[in-house]
Order: sequence, then C-alpha cells, then structure tokens
Amino acid sequence: MQRLYEYMHRQLASIRSEFLRYLYPKINWGNRMLGLVGPRGVGKTTLFLQHIQRACPIEKTLCLSADHMYFANHSLYDTAEAFCKDGGVWLFVDEVHKYPQWSRELKAMYDSLPDLHIYFTGSSVLDIAKGQADLSRRAPVYHMQGLSFREYLNIAHHIRAPLLSLDEILANRAALPGVPHPLPLFRDYLRRGYYPFGWDADFDIELGQVINRTLEVDIPEFAGMAHATGRKLKQLLAAISALAPFKPNMSQLAGKIQVSRNNVEEYLLYLERAGMIAQLRAGPAGMRALGKVQKVYLDNPNLLYNLSDGNEDIGTVRETFFFNQMRVRQPMVASELADFQIGDATFEVGGKGKGRKQLKGARRGIVVKDDIEFGHGDTVPLWAFGLNY
Repeated sequence: MQRLYEYMHRQLASIRSEFLRYLYPKINWGNRMLGLVGPRGVGKTTLFLQHIQRACPIEKTLCLSADHMYFANHSLYDTAEAFCKDGGVWLFVDEVHKYPQWSRELKAMYDSLPDLHIYFTGSSVLDIAKGQADLSRRAPVYHMQGLSFREYLNIAHHIRAPLLSLDEILANRAALPGVPHPLPLFRDYLRRGYYPFGWDADFDIELGQVINRTLEVDIPEFAGMAHATGRKLKQLLAAISALAPFKPNMSQLAGKIQVSRNNVEEYLLYLERAGMIAQLRAGPAGMRALGKVQKVYLDNPNLLYNLSDGNEDIGTVRETFFFNQMRVRQPMVASELADFQIGDATFEVGGKGKGRKQLKGARRGIVVKDDIEFGHGDTVPLWAFGLNY
C-alpha cells in the first residue's frame, strides 16, 4: 500500500489547480461512484488529481492506476477493502479498463463498502453497461473532450478568455483581453492546442503514439476484436484522413480495406467513440443519434495536421474545428443548404471571402469566416466559436 500512496503523492506534486477544465463543475462529486471517460491524452487523470487537491482530505484519499505493478499480486477489491478499514473514504482508480474483471470488482466495492466513494477513469471506448457487471445504474459516466480554444489560451498562455454561449458568440461579443490579434494564437491551437501535451517538444511523435495505441490496443481490446483488426483500423483512418469530410460509401470503404460492409460501419462507430473521427448526422436535432451519417470528419484539427503530412486542406481544417468545438454544448446536424445546422441557425464555414450563396432560403443564416478578427451582423469569426466551452 505504501507504494500506492507514494505514487499518488508524486502525481499530485506535478499538478497545478489554478485552471479547471470545462467539465469539472458539471460533475456531481457527491455520487458514491462515477466514471470519467474520454480519448487518450485529453486530461482525465489531471482532472481527478485537481479534485483531490481541492476537495479531498489527503489522509482519507487514495489515487491509484489500475495498471500499477502492485496489482500483479493484489486484487483491486482487496486493496479497496483494506483502504476502507484504514479510514479511507475517496478511492480514485485511473485507467480502470486495464484491470481484468474491473466492472465486477467495482460493483462488489459499491455493494459491500457503503462508506467508500469510488471514482474511475477509462477509455472512451469503454461501455460500463457491457462489462462483466452492469454498472450503469450505479455510476453516472461523464465524457470528456480535449481543450477548447478558450482552455488552450488559459493553460498555454494564461489568457483569461470568457466562456460564451452560442447566442453571445452570434452577437459578436467574442474578445480576448489584452490580445489585439487572435489569429496567430488560433493558428497555433489548430496545430497543437487540442491536447494538453500539445506544447511538448515532441508533440507530433506523442500524438502519433496516441493514435497507434488507440487503433492497435484500445479499440481491439475493449471491443473484443482480434488484435490484427488494428491494421484494418489504421487503413480505414488513413483513408478517412485523405477523404474527410466525405459522405461515407460503406461498400467503397469496405473494398479499400478488404472487409465486409457491416464491419466498416462497426469500425466507424468505434473510431468515433475513441475520439479519432466525428460523424455528422442528418435529421432533427433531437433525433440526431438515429439519423443517417452525412459526413465523416477527423475528430479535431490536431489529428488532421498530424495525419495529413503537410497536405491538409484549410477548408477541411475550418469545418473540423467548428464541428469539434460546437458539438460539446449543443446538438448539431447536417444542413440541407450549407455545412451545419444548430437549432434554427444554418452555418456556412469558410475563409474571409466566403459569401452567403449557400444560405439562400435559410431561416437564419450565419457566415462563419476564418482570417477575420471581428464579426458584424450575421458574419462571425471562426475563432470565436472556440470560446463555447
């Protein structure tokens, strides 16, 4: 146990708590059990450590990683029981998916140790309702996305950008205090600002490793696929990176990677859940989960730059950013007239020369322009939509 406490203290020593991610105030920390899932590298562990620093008496808290060597000879349940008998109250289990039979042992903790609060992180591919024990009735699960442009400004540059609603953004209230020219910072964000490790010297290499681990380990392992499937997933992601955004033709994609059409649909779903791609669907916003996929994008601009080898299309970068940032707080569907639909507003995304031709007939048409610092009327700068979460 001493090794686990030492591990926790080393982790806590490296964490700063001045800035909290968008999801922190939305989590009900009073729950006896909760899960935090998301793609690799978006900051789930850091969020838990920040909460420990801010709200948990250290003598009653234990934060551990489920892949620690300690668990080669000890069970997770026995560790939790010993911790609880010693007066422990808050148990944080990082990367729970790396522990065999994790759901069964978490359920046993919940049922047998009523004084214990159990919080866990896991891969975004993880489905807690499909583990060996269904935890869905016991543990709400929060899904975490990478940094918004607003969060990047705060963490990387200590710029306190305001959090704006969509209505405030459309009213052209976006402004960065002390920053007369936001576009250079925005360009940097598009290349390396979505992931909290984006300012590492070897960011491109590290992001490549995140992609490979997601495709070769995470998805095959958690979806019950053969590990050889990882090669097919890499082929599919390579095809998507060259075509995105595109309306998927399942038969053509199946032919490219030599699998069945049904397999392609399944692979796309797992790539989406793992934070590698995003699928824009048709239909009313309330029914978006059931709508037919109209376009497939890479999940965020950092992935696009990493996979494009310098051949990225700026129009694709713009649309990818807009979709990535805006889907966190509001339902989005494909527009029949332009690029995106949010409620009664239709959005066309482009450069500073973009006109309103595609918005003819829209109830409320918004032109989203890159390469401009300020907006006016129904023309809004693209960077402003990064202040939405």
